[in-house]
Amino acid sequence: MKNILNKWGILALTGATMLGTVSCSDDFLEEKKLYGKYSDQTVYANYETAKNRVDNLYYMLYPGQKEGYGSQSALVSTGTDDTWAKCTEEYGGLTDWENSLKIQTFSNVEDHFYIENKETSPYGHVRDINTTIEGLEAYGKGTLSETEYNHLMGQCYFLRAWRYWLMVRWTGGVPIIDKVQDALVGNGEGLELVVPRSSTKECIDFICADLDKAAELLPTVWENEAQDWGRITSGTALAVKGRILLHWASPLWNRSDDKTRWEAAYEANKKAIEVLTQGGFGLAYENNAGSRKQSAANWAKIFLNTKGSDGNVNEAVWVTLYNKVQKANNYNRWNDWEHSIRPNNAYGNGGKFPTAEMVDLFPMADGKKPAESDSIYDPLCFFMNRDPRFYRTFAFPGVRWYYEGNTKDLLGTKTLTYDGGATMTENYPYNGSNYVLWSYSYFKNTNYTDQKSSGYYADNIGNGKSSSVFIRKRSDDKELNGAPFYAYNTESSSQSTDGKGFQRCATPYMEMRFAEVLLNYAEAAAATGKDNEAFEVLKRIRSRVYDNSLYAATNFGLKSGMTGGELISAILYERQIELAYEGKRYEDMRRWMLFDGGVGQGALGVNFELTGWGGNTCTYLGVTPQAGRAKHHYIELSVPIKANGTNMQSDPIQKSINRDAVYKGLNLNEREKNNNQGELQLAAFYKEWFVRRDKPAEGQNDDEQIRWEPNFYIWGLCNSAMVNNPTLYQNIGWEDISHGGNGIFDPLETDPTKIPVDTDTGYVK
Repeated sequence: MKNILNKWGILALTGATMLGTVSCSDDFLEEKKLYGKYSDQTVYANYETAKNRVDNLYYMLYPGQKEGYGSQSALVSTGTDDTWAKCTEEYGGLTDWENSLKIQTFSNVEDHFYIENKETSPYGHVRDINTTIEGLEAYGKGTLSETEYNHLMGQCYFLRAWRYWLMVRWTGGVPIIDKVQDALVGNGEGLELVVPRSSTKECIDFICADLDKAAELLPTVWENEAQDWGRITSGTALAVKGRILLHWASPLWNRSDDKTRWEAAYEANKKAIEVLTQGGFGLAYENNAGSRKQSAANWAKIFLNTKGSDGNVNEAVWVTLYNKVQKANNYNRWNDWEHSIRPNNAYGNGGKFPTAEMVDLFPMADGKKPAESDSIYDPLCFFMNRDPRFYRTFAFPGVRWYYEGNTKDLLGTKTLTYDGGATMTENYPYNGSNYVLWSYSYFKNTNYTDQKSSGYYADNIGNGKSSSVFIRKRSDDKELNGAPFYAYNTESSSQSTDGKGFQRCATPYMEMRFAEVLLNYAEAAAATGKDNEAFEVLKRIRSRVYDNSLYAATNFGLKSGMTGGELISAILYERQIELAYEGKRYEDMRRWMLFDGGVGQGALGVNFELTGWGGNTCTYLGVTPQAGRAKHHYIELSVPIKANGTNMQSDPIQKSINRDAVYKGLNLNEREKNNNQGELQLAAFYKEWFVRRDKPAEGQNDDEQIRWEPNFYIWGLCNSAMVNNPTLYQNIGWEDISHGGNGIFDPLETDPTKIPVDTDTGYVK
């Protein structure tokens, strides 16, 4: 197999790699030409070399599960426990944004605007895209076929729009550069090349214009789907436009609740749905919860194959593909999500843990919130009678979580040392084909009520600082998929050679799926008074996970007759459940200003005052502000019985009974059998043996308290950007290092004549 070289000669994952099929044909792994060896005419007049150039743009800009590696660093949140996700209820841990001991200034604010590294530089990306567009215009037009030319140009316009949005969403207006700048032209010492910031509205208009061009030039579905699956389609371009216009209509940018913005978002998402449907995209398994109706098995499968059982309806509006090819020093080709969420006694990376609040907020089996449900919610037996998606989003003690791999012989007997020399010896009992998660703690004394106490975990699963509940979302469960996308390995601990555990994994990553497009459409519909349309979307979303014969008549637990803030709140709640751990929650909280409801914004500037939604979005929606709330790291289930033996040689449950003889593990695929006897049996086990402890931040006695400052919603420019381009005026609410004092750039100003320009007077009068 040949290496792939990007244009800098670095071994890397190219766009062509990500556009291959999951079966990983070698066709997309062939060596690419180094562009520096050839003239522009040679590159752009030939379809294959021009396509390779565009594929390299995919590599630089496509979002993917490997956030934090190389060119994809800090592009978007992908569901992992990054800085943004930790600001939500999905993950515990204080970030610098929430920590009252941290101060955010121009010197340490996250920089997604000015980055010198040429592989990750935003404007380096813009220049590469503009270079490709101009090369195609100069040498490809009239030489390539019309279809080839249009498809290449359409992809470029989409990627340029995406690159600009990645900057604009944080800081508002940025300099718009739509052509390749020549530093050798002019005699003004390059000053004519320094471009001031455009207004946020001008940037949104520019981005949407590029997306419209892309939609016009691209196909609804690629003719050779096996070869081109993953390439942008016209529907993808329109769906991203719909997402951006929804953002633009939301309170973050639309403080007065201008209805024309909501109408634009509504029309954009409606059009996206029409075009996507023409291309075979849709809600996979709609009205088909499957034969295992109470465990959302079909819903879980879409994260693996992206399509329904008929193979026609594709959920993946925007997908990045990976492979599991063994290749030294090239693990960017692998999706490591499976490895990251699996416990270490399955040879995973230890797992990812939801907050107690996240576990508690999921609906009950009747579709209602726990506090409103006809069923009584038991915080100890939290898994009882929950929304079907709960069981595919979380794993908990006593549930089966099978995988393809032989781990028992590798781990065998293991001795762990704790607390100043105390030891515990355990025999690991499972292979992947019969793995049951037993993640509970026990203690050498009865001091389990101390939140800071550190116990011992069953089955070699942790060191006393682990969660009992794991994130399971998007997992490649063996019970769902007989041919896993990972190449399970227990022979090496070196990530860069052959991928320990689940690391060599080819599961596709969906940045956008059809369910999100529907929810974007529903929100815009609700905001424009089209309540019935919005409500029907909520019913459609739930139709594929709820037993239609039982719950369709009651609208799957959805309250009838909702309007205004109540309806929008229901949509945002559905997004929390449906899109959990897919990287979407932080942006929902930010655009709706859910950290504090947007109160006090008027102190920043006249345009910042929230005059719509009654001046408080949280009150309008009927939700509690995130700031100031307690957030627990995770749930720990503990055995309130002193373990037998000073050296902690035995699990008190196993010492008393044969745990696995009593309970074989909850099989999600058979939960509905015999009136949910498996679930009831597990609940009885919990009540006999466990107490629940909601763990606060490590090292703290009190629950974490979340802080949020008014200027955090729209970030300021980092000092490096202002030093590099002195014409850049800082955002209001942040210090301006170049001009002194506080920033005067208003990211909410829509009148371009009031945007600061590079003049002595500051504002154009």
